Amino acid sequence: MKLNAKQLNDNWDSLISYIDAHINNPRKDKLKEFYNLHKDRLILYPASHKKEYHNAFHGGYVEHVLRVIKGSIQIYSLWKNMGSDISGFTKEELIFSALNHDLGKMGDEKFDAYIPQDNQWRKDNLGEMYKFNDSLPFSSVPDRSLFLLQSNGITYSFNEMIAIQTHDGLYDEANKKYLLTYMPETKPRTCLPYILHQADMMAARIEFEREWLGKFGGDVKNSGESKSNNNILPNNKKQTTKSKALNTIKSKGLRNMLDDL
Repeated sequence: MKLNAKQLNDNWDSLISYIDAHINNPRKDKLKEFYNLHKDRLILYPASHKKEYHNAFHGGYVEHVLRVIKGSIQIYSLWKNMGSDISGFTKEELIFSALNHDLGKMGDEKFDAYIPQDNQWRKDNLGEMYKFNDSLPFSSVPDRSLFLLQSNGITYSFNEMIAIQTHDGLYDEANKKYLLTYMPETKPRTCLPYILHQADMMAARIEFEREWLGKFGGDVKNSGESKSNNNILPNNKKQTTKSKALNTIKSKGLRNMLDDL
C-alpha cells in the first residue's frame, strides 16, 4: 500500500489532534515537542518490517497507531456498556497508552529501528521491505517505548506503564507474569491492558486482511472448484470407492449404519 503526501500529512495531523484533545499539561506540551521533533522520521515510519505482518510501508506506523486509538475508544465503550468497572483509569490514560504503545518501533534518538531492506531477494521472496538496524542496541518494543518517554521527561502513570508493557498480550512470553495469573491480587487492577491489547490485535488483523485476503481469493475459488469437480463422478465409480471402504469395517452394524449415510 502507498500513501500520498496528503494522506501522510492528514494522518499526522490526526495524531497530533488526539494529543491536543485528550492529554493534559504539562505532558501535552512535552509530547507535542517530542513528536514534532521526530516528525520527519515518524511520519514515514512503517508499523513492521515484513508485508506478512502489517503496514510495512511508508506511513504505516502512524496509520496503525490511529487505528489503535480509534479502536481503543470504541472497545472502551463496549466494556463500559457490558458492565465493566472502568473507574480505575481515565480516558486520558487510555488515549496516552494507545498513542505510545508502539513508540519503541522508531528506535532511539539516533538510530531508526527499521531501515530499508537492500537485499532484493529477501524483499521478493520473504516480503521484508525493511530490516532491523544492527546499530541499535536490542530492546523489546514496550521497554523502548517507556524508555523514550521517560528519557524525554514525559511522565506516565502506573496504569499506562502496565498497558504499554503488556499490549502484545500473551503473544509476548514476558507478559505471562501479568496476564497468566490465577491469584486475584496479582491480576491487573483495571481492564485497560485488555482494551489496548484487543484494539492493537484488531488493528493488526484488519491491516493484514487489507494486504492479503484479496490475494487469497483465486486460490480459495480454485480449491472450491477442485472439490466440486471431484464430486462429479459416475455413480458406479463413487459406489465402488464406498464399497471398498465399507468392506474394511468388520462390524456389520457399523457397516450398515455407514452405508445409510
